[in-house]
Amino acid sequence: MTVLDPIAAEPPTIDVPRGLKGVVVAETTVGDVRGEEGFYHYRQYSAIDLAEQRPLEDVWRLMIDGALPITTAERAAFVAEVSTLRSVPPAVAAVLPSIAHVSEPLEGLRTALSLAAADRGMRPNIDIGHNAQRADALFLCAVTPTLLCALHRLRAGLEPVAPRSDLGYAANYLWMMNGAEPSPDHARAIEQYLISTVDHGFNASTFTGRVVASTGADLGACVTAAIGALSGPLHGGAPSRALALLDEVGSPARIDEVIRPMIVEGAKIMGFGHPVYRTDDPRSVMLRGVAQRIAVDAKARAFVDFAIEVEAAVLGLLDELKPGRRLHTNVEFYAGVVMELCGVPRSMFTPTFASSRVIGWCANILEQAADNKIIRPSARYVGTPAPQTCPPLR
Repeated sequence: MTVLDPIAAEPPTIDVPRGLKGVVVAETTVGDVRGEEGFYHYRQYSAIDLAEQRPLEDVWRLMIDGALPITTAERAAFVAEVSTLRSVPPAVAAVLPSIAHVSEPLEGLRTALSLAAADRGMRPNIDIGHNAQRADALFLCAVTPTLLCALHRLRAGLEPVAPRSDLGYAANYLWMMNGAEPSPDHARAIEQYLISTVDHGFNASTFTGRVVASTGADLGACVTAAIGALSGPLHGGAPSRALALLDEVGSPARIDEVIRPMIVEGAKIMGFGHPVYRTDDPRSVMLRGVAQRIAVDAKARAFVDFAIEVEAAVLGLLDELKPGRRLHTNVEFYAGVVMELCGVPRSMFTPTFASSRVIGWCANILEQAADNKIIRPSARYVGTPAPQTCPPLR
C-alpha cells in the first residue's frame, strides 16, 4: 500500500492494469460479484434467490432504500409510490415521435430521459438532500420503461400504449411494448430476467454513472451517461448478437462447421465468456431453467433444446481447441432465448436490460452522493516530449 505524505503537494502515481481490472476504487453496500464462486448479491441477499422468490418492486425497494419490504403493506406502499411515476411528462411525449424517427430506442432514451430530467427540474445532487435525490431516482427508474416502449412503438409506426397502474413492472412493460396483456408465465420470466440484471458490480455503465455523480451532477446527467456506456456492444449489446449466432448455426448439423473456425481464428463468440466469472454465470444457469419452464409448445421446446445443444457444443469445442481457457456461457446467451420466447423484439433486448439496470445505477449514484469525492485519476503522457517551440505557420 502506498502511504501518502500529508504535506506533499501531489500524491505519487500508481500504475494499475489496463481497464482497471482488479483495482478497488470505492467501498459499496449496494452489492458484489464473486467471480471465482459464481455468486453475486444485492445488498446482503443472493440476487438469484431474489429473482426466484421476489417481484421486481421488492428488489427495487431494496436497492434504493436498503431494505426489502417485510409486510404486504410495505410492499403495497412502495408499489403505489412508484406506479404513479410511470407516465411520460406531456412536454417529453410531444417530441418522442421526432426522437424515434432518427434513433433506435436505447439511443433515443439518452435524449428522452435527459429531457425528462430537465422537465422535472432536476438539480445537481450536490445542491439537494437525500430525499430529493431519492425522488429523482424513483422517477427515472419508473419512467424509463415507458419511454423505451413508446420509442419502440413510434419507430414501428404504432401509437404508444399508456402504462397501467394495476400491472406489475414486468407485465406493464410487456403491455406497453406489445399492446397486449402478457401471460403470467411470460411476465414472470421477464421479471426474473430483469431482477437478475439490476446490478453487477462496478461494470462500465455503473462506474460511468458514479464518475458523473462524483462531480455533483444531477441524477438525469448521471443516468444518461450510464446509458451511453451501456450502448456499447461489448457491454449491453450481446443478447441479440447471441441469438444471431444461433441463427447462423441454424441446425445441430452445422454447429461444428460454424463454431470451429470461429474458435480457431480467435473470433469472439457472443454469449460466452465473462470478465469476472471463472465458473458458471449464475444468471445464465437460472435463465436456462426459466427458458425450459416457459417453453410449453413443441416449437418453443425445440428452440430451447437447440440453444442448449449449441451451448454444450461450443463449450466442448473450446475445451478441445483452447484447453486451459475457463470460458462459460454468460447471461446474454439465455437472456436472448427467454426474451425471444416472451415476444420481446430483438431491437428491444438491450433496452430491456437498460430498463432494469437503471435501478442499480441509481442505487450506486445515491451511494456516491452520500459520501462523495470527485473521481479524478491520472494518465501517463507518452507523446512527443514537451515543451517544444510552437512552429510558425508557413
